[in-house]
Amino acid sequence: MHLLLATALALFAGLMMTRVFKYCKLNFPDVTAFLIAGVIVGPYVLGRLGIHGIGFTSMEDLEKVTFLSDVALGFIAFDIGNEFRLGQLRKTGKAAMVIGVVQSLLAMLLVDAALIVMYLVMGPEVMPLPVAVTLGAIASATAPAATLMVVRQYKAKGPVTELLLPIVALDDAVGLVVFSVSIGVAQALQGGEIDAVTVLVNPMLEILFSLVLGTAMGWLLTQVEKVFFSNSNRLSLTISFVVMTIAMASREFELPGGVKIAFSSLLVCMMLGTAFCNMSEYSVDIMERSLKWTAPLYATFFVLSGAGLEFSVFSHPVNIIIGIVYILVRCLGKYLGALASSTLMGCSDTVRKYLGITLFPQAGVALGMVVTAQTLGEDMGGMIRNIILFSVLIYELIGPQLTRIALTRAGEIQTGAGDKVNRARFQKKEKIVKDANR
Repeated sequence: MHLLLATALALFAGLMMTRVFKYCKLNFPDVTAFLIAGVIVGPYVLGRLGIHGIGFTSMEDLEKVTFLSDVALGFIAFDIGNEFRLGQLRKTGKAAMVIGVVQSLLAMLLVDAALIVMYLVMGPEVMPLPVAVTLGAIASATAPAATLMVVRQYKAKGPVTELLLPIVALDDAVGLVVFSVSIGVAQALQGGEIDAVTVLVNPMLEILFSLVLGTAMGWLLTQVEKVFFSNSNRLSLTISFVVMTIAMASREFELPGGVKIAFSSLLVCMMLGTAFCNMSEYSVDIMERSLKWTAPLYATFFVLSGAGLEFSVFSHPVNIIIGIVYILVRCLGKYLGALASSTLMGCSDTVRKYLGITLFPQAGVALGMVVTAQTLGEDMGGMIRNIILFSVLIYELIGPQLTRIALTRAGEIQTGAGDKVNRARFQKKEKIVKDANR
């Protein structure tokens, strides 16, 4: 029960922090408020009091409620699938594909190059070569959650936003392939051999089966929804399908010869949303209702993310230096990759100038890769974990704000847009209620 109370307090703290930001006229996205509130209710602030229910007393407590984060990420990916409607893809699909691949690969290459230079200058004791190769692969990934929340909060609309969400979604697939190849190379550098099954076959199977499972569940959802005649019941059915899909995507199957069939939860749920939005005639209304239902879930996700940020990484000065290099070079790679590829695709000046900035956030996918990187051993795996935790801490706190600034300067967010829209909706509903009471 104390975890239930701590989670409720975390959500309440996140919502109240957004009011503090508004009262102090701090023009930050709600994501940043949620993250800071999470830090406050986390193990390093209120958790230190040791009072059960008043904050999370340990990282072990947080791990017990991680299923909420898994569910939230599944719904975030499902929402992003809405951006892959065929009508939209005909306009932006080719550009999004090219930009998504180029910016991911350039970020990886530049981080690899910078860290390999550190390896040559500072020696393998400071920067082991397998760590450099692995960190470069992790650099390719972008966090979809923070980006989607900023776009939703400020009702961003325009050419940058139209490209941004599909690109962020494609990062997952590109990152999976790049990371699988790089971790295989890193293991070979440790004295092993490059295993073609692990490096090439398994990641391709993971992408393929994720797309197949997501498509199948999307088709099945569309067929079952025809049985219902209430959009409220259809929404309940949709929620159950997303949760079922998240659970199914957590399964793994071992086959002979080292072949493994696994799924990417983000890819599966994204494909579920894509298939549903292109097959169901009710999808527009259901997606709008889903956004309202998932709002508290998303808020809880970011508060828990803030609570999980480990400030103990600041006790390793070398990792901080490497982390700073990683952060700066990765941002440079994302920006230059988006700039070059959007220029190649003939995008507008606004897209070329601001798209790259919106691709800086990094969190969930990168942390998932860190778990796999532990196969490099306690020393190297621990080093990668500390560097990525440090970078996630920085990215999560400043990334959403940079995204908001970029979209505002691109003319796709009007100052105070989120508040104005919400206030107008509230006043309209209030007027309807008053008229009805008369």
